[in-house]
Amino acid sequence: QVQLVESGGGLVQVGGSLRLSCAASARTFSNYAMGWFRQALGKERDFVAGINRSGTSTYYTDSVKGRFTISRDNAKKMVYLQMNSLKPEDTALYYCAAKLTYSGTTYTSNYDYWGQGTQVTVSS
Repeated sequence: QVQLVESGGGLVQVGGSLRLSCAASARTFSNYAMGWFRQALGKERDFVAGINRSGTSTYYTDSVKGRFTISRDNAKKMVYLQMNSLKPEDTALYYCAAKLTYSGTTYTSNYDYWGQGTQVTVSS
């Protein structure tokens, strides 16, 4: 069982930045690919960014490319999402997710564990 706890959300103005963090309880964190998802009010949960086990490969949904950066620190069992140039449409509940894998790829779906989410609100 893996527990994930997100933090770092908040209220920010258009064009501002936030850094989300996710702390994992996994015994061997490096066995998990990690991802960030978001769910806006009344909408489905969507993939935002993914990173492979070693942190050498990342993948982003088109709407955040060039603005968001996912990273991880396996020694600290942490994953991060740096969000720059925020837009009102980035407003959502952001979730951290983990997928047990022995592959070196990133994943956009089929994650095994989820956090409770952290709210990001971008005001215009």
